[in-house]
Amino acid sequence: MHLAYPAVLAALLFCVGLYGVLARRNAILVLMSVELMLNAVNLNLVAFDVWLRDTLHAGQALTLFTIAIAAAEIGIGLAIVLAVYRNRGTSDIDRLRDTAETDEAEGNESPGKTKKAEATT
Repeated sequence: MHLAYPAVLAALLFCVGLYGVLARRNAILVLMSVELMLNAVNLNLVAFDVWLRDTLHAGQALTLFTIAIAAAEIGIGLAIVLAVYRNRGTSDIDRLRDTAETDEAEGNESPGKTKKAEATT
């Protein structure tokens, strides 16, 4: 098997994932796009491991490590998205950023920040 086939497929997967990260507004779809990008990297790792005929199979071992890290990242990411959705009522990334900017502009800072500012002056 030629190395070009999985490399091209991985490049296409990575481009689709990158487009999803840059164009999507929903936080869950952004997390899914990050997973596509990680899977493209995993495909490259395994393809180059087979192509180089590595006796230690370092590419496959690194792929397993990447899959474990990605599973933990998705678990934590979904927990954060659900917590934000419960507090704000939306998972739209642009709305969350706009809300944070308007809170800072209006001076709606937490009481801890004002106490810290008073203590430093």
